[in-house]
Amino acid sequence: MHIHVLGICGTFMGSLAQLARAQGHRVTGSDQNVYPPMSDQLAAAGIEVMEGYDPAHLSPAPDLVVIGNAMSRGNPAVEFVLERGLPYTSGPQWLAEEVLQGRWVVAVAGTHGKTTTSSMVAWILEHAGLAPGYLIGGVPGNFGISARLGEAPFFVVEADEYDTAFFDKRSKFVHYRPRTVILNNLEFDHADIFADLAAIETQFHHLLRIVPGTGRVILPAGVPALERTLARGCWAEVERFGEQGPDVAVTLLSEDGSAFRVAPGGQPAVEVRWSLTGLHNVQNGVSALLAARHCGVPLQQGAEALAAFAGVRRRMELVADIDGVQVFDDFAHHPTAIALTLEGLRRRVGEAPVIAVIEPRSNTMRMGAHRARLPACVAAADEVIWYQPPGMDWSLQDVVRASSVPASTADSIEEIITALAARFGGGGVAAHIVLMSNGSFGGIHGKLVQALAARRAEGG
Repeated sequence: MHIHVLGICGTFMGSLAQLARAQGHRVTGSDQNVYPPMSDQLAAAGIEVMEGYDPAHLSPAPDLVVIGNAMSRGNPAVEFVLERGLPYTSGPQWLAEEVLQGRWVVAVAGTHGKTTTSSMVAWILEHAGLAPGYLIGGVPGNFGISARLGEAPFFVVEADEYDTAFFDKRSKFVHYRPRTVILNNLEFDHADIFADLAAIETQFHHLLRIVPGTGRVILPAGVPALERTLARGCWAEVERFGEQGPDVAVTLLSEDGSAFRVAPGGQPAVEVRWSLTGLHNVQNGVSALLAARHCGVPLQQGAEALAAFAGVRRRMELVADIDGVQVFDDFAHHPTAIALTLEGLRRRVGEAPVIAVIEPRSNTMRMGAHRARLPACVAAADEVIWYQPPGMDWSLQDVVRASSVPASTADSIEEIITALAARFGGGGVAAHIVLMSNGSFGGIHGKLVQALAARRAEGG
């Protein structure tokens, strides 16, 4: 079968394309934003990617067109599909029908941490010899690719609450029929499709409605939005964890989160010592341990796997260390995620300078829905540079004025690179520069590293 994927370079659609290719299908796709790491993965899988949405890409007609949720009416390729009556479906629907049938699905949902936690669950199952399939919106360091079919029965999926397609406005995750569900957190996001937090809670309630009675829902204790969602109805087992339990007690053994203890009621406690830091990653790790335990992996075996967890690309990924100047790439695109990431780094590096460079790129950010929370979310940094992207119809100057730490704006990526290279390229100064965006950020990561290295080679 020839499958053509519209929007193939998105993290979900690109991963899905790789699964289809692994099943033996001929897979092609088109997108207008083609860049690594997804473009590299698709090329390695032998998937042809075409730039733009020219209807000519769909001639001769494929057997099936899988339409990504970024596609809307008016898109030339979408209009061609509808006009010619070509067979089409959504990504989540295709995944449910062609991959997830008969599998034990572990779904990881929540506003933050889905990619990292999904990667942890998949790695724990892999470490235990269970060879799971998975589809993750990022590249786990232990695997090197974002998706694989794996072996039955287990399949781990990053369960996104964003809508499915222009013709199916349900959240993606209602298609997956999971047996094990992680609900890591729940905050307002995706202002382009949800009116308020209550609307998102309704979608999470729809997810809970399809978990079987012998399934399990795992969540941190005391999160109001999650408790409201559970109160609307949950027919599966529920397991809560936290400092005070009630089902599983979690104790920090180090201030930066690099060691912690997990103690299920009535069972021996296990300790995790790993390379990750930050309280948010402790929560991610506990969720993953408990989900894997529901799949049959003992906690101690899970803890051993987490000790060897290699992280996820673009989640506080160390891009380079140039004479003590560390450059990180991070996907954080929500005030809470930004704050947690910077707080985790601060706990790890102590008083060393932390400079955050942030592109407000998500639809919710560009709409200004979170602007009131942005000044406070960078409090753990020593300085922040806000990139004002073209086309955003509100100014970041109000965020700068309200900032509790030194802050500035820039409307040129080259300007940011030049300024940082001048300050930190001379050597002898330790600093941590965190580049935060859920897009390619104009290739700033590689350009900054090159500029710092060139300045250092010149002797500052």
